[in-house]
Amino acid sequence: MASWEKTASSFLHLFRLDKVKHKILVFALLATLIPSLTLAWLSYVHNERSLTEKTTEELRNVSSHASREIDLWLKERFYDARIFSNSYEVSENLDMILRGRRAPTRGVQAPRRLKDYLSSVQEKFIDYEELLVLGPNGRVIASSADSAGPVNLPPDWLSQVEGDEQVVGQVYWDESTRRAARLIAVPIKAADGRFLGALTAKLSFFTIKETLRNLPLGETGHVYLITPEGRLVVSSRIGSPALTDLRLAAHTVQALLAREASSLGYADYQGTGVVGILQRVPQSDWAVVAEIGRDEAYAQIVRLRNQTALMVSGLLVSIGLIAYLLGLTIVRPLNRLTAGAKKVADGDLDVDLPVVTRGEVGYMTRVFNRMVARLRRSREQLAAANLSLSEKNEELARLSVTDALTGLYNRRYLTETLANEVARAQRHEHAFAVLMIDIDHFKKVNDRYGHLMGDDVLIGIASSLARSVREVDYAARYGGEEFLLLLPETGLDGAVKTAERIRVQLAGEKYAAGKDKVTVTVSVGVAGYPSHGDTPESIIASADAALYQAKRRGRNRVVRARQVRRKATFGTPASKRRKQA
Repeated sequence: MASWEKTASSFLHLFRLDKVKHKILVFALLATLIPSLTLAWLSYVHNERSLTEKTTEELRNVSSHASREIDLWLKERFYDARIFSNSYEVSENLDMILRGRRAPTRGVQAPRRLKDYLSSVQEKFIDYEELLVLGPNGRVIASSADSAGPVNLPPDWLSQVEGDEQVVGQVYWDESTRRAARLIAVPIKAADGRFLGALTAKLSFFTIKETLRNLPLGETGHVYLITPEGRLVVSSRIGSPALTDLRLAAHTVQALLAREASSLGYADYQGTGVVGILQRVPQSDWAVVAEIGRDEAYAQIVRLRNQTALMVSGLLVSIGLIAYLLGLTIVRPLNRLTAGAKKVADGDLDVDLPVVTRGEVGYMTRVFNRMVARLRRSREQLAAANLSLSEKNEELARLSVTDALTGLYNRRYLTETLANEVARAQRHEHAFAVLMIDIDHFKKVNDRYGHLMGDDVLIGIASSLARSVREVDYAARYGGEEFLLLLPETGLDGAVKTAERIRVQLAGEKYAAGKDKVTVTVSVGVAGYPSHGDTPESIIASADAALYQAKRRGRNRVVRARQVRRKATFGTPASKRRKQA
């Protein structure tokens, strides 16, 4: 111990902490700083986690909704294209064009009618930039535009369409419209099932853009559609011409794909820090990215961090100043009494310091002298005493709040505790429960085996109750064979489970009565705050009424109080009324 103290003293000396006032100052600062920073850090971590989860959920909802809408939109376009391709105007005119050599008279107007039909359809549906009819060799037969655009479809598209499959082309940049474009193709068949060609539609992304723009995602929120290469196709915030060269970095796209539907922090196409989520569009190579600026996402955390830093700084300054002033007022009187205290510490009680000053220092000197005198007188008395004064006080305090027979808390202490618990629950809006427990047919046990046996049963049940509750709970003998349990921070469902467990446990206990083994059962009424009252009287009255119902229903059961508040005289047992039941 001495070596440890020497090491500690050397350590304190290294930081010039030999004086008491310096130690008090440093202790006060550390005692303030450590808990404050710990709580601040825990609060920061908790709030950051909660905010991250909230942001992730919001981004996930937006991206999932956009992905579903785009998938539905694409299916509708294929459905429309199938309807158009099955039109008589398309199949019959295309068939006449392809058989023009054999029916020149009938087929001379077919190209014009086919073009007019495609133009009228394209004007009615805003989701199509252009409609084209391609022959069985892939050649453009007719177009809704004056000049047909390029056919950007996969190399094997013709064989797929001929096999009655629908084809989706790659996204490409249309220089004529300065917008991203994509082609879809469906087969055109004659009435007899012959393959005639393909109806191809160049999709317009106007509807998708409007869908993305209507998604709520904060001031810096941004939702856009990208290709597998990370190129932006449609954006909720950027016009189509500006999307020409915008794309996400390849490693960013890979990271988002690897963590699909999970939030990720990264730099967007402009190098700005954002938090985003990627969702693939079903049955397509498109993906939806929903993101929000990192500053907006974590603005609340930044505010909390600044407020915490300001609060801790002010607290440190205040506590440091107070600790310094207290150190001065304590150290000076201690220095005057150091010599006398050292003699007393060495066992020399023949110390009588002269009182040379008045005020607080003189008063402390006189008190010190009286203390030494009392120590001299008490040294012999304490040697012969079996119980110290503190132990006697503790014993008296314990006896004043416990029941003499069972050792549980008595009714007076429980009523005070219950009143305090009601006040605490009202302040913090917490719940608690009360169990009113009564021994079934206890009078028969007394009449048959005597009151000593009855006392043994009461003691045994009290011991079981004390073992069955938590350290924060209160178990008391309420009167006669009645017991009352107070369960803080416990809802009604938890209280009913606890009551049922206690009832089963007590029913399995056996008590020796000579050669016989006696078992008893209990009935339990359960009430809780605030469901069954907001005062000690009303809560106990509700529990008592529930216990009465348990007795009437056959005993040995747990009954929850009804949702009706009843007035009762607090502390008045109702054992006589229940025994009549």
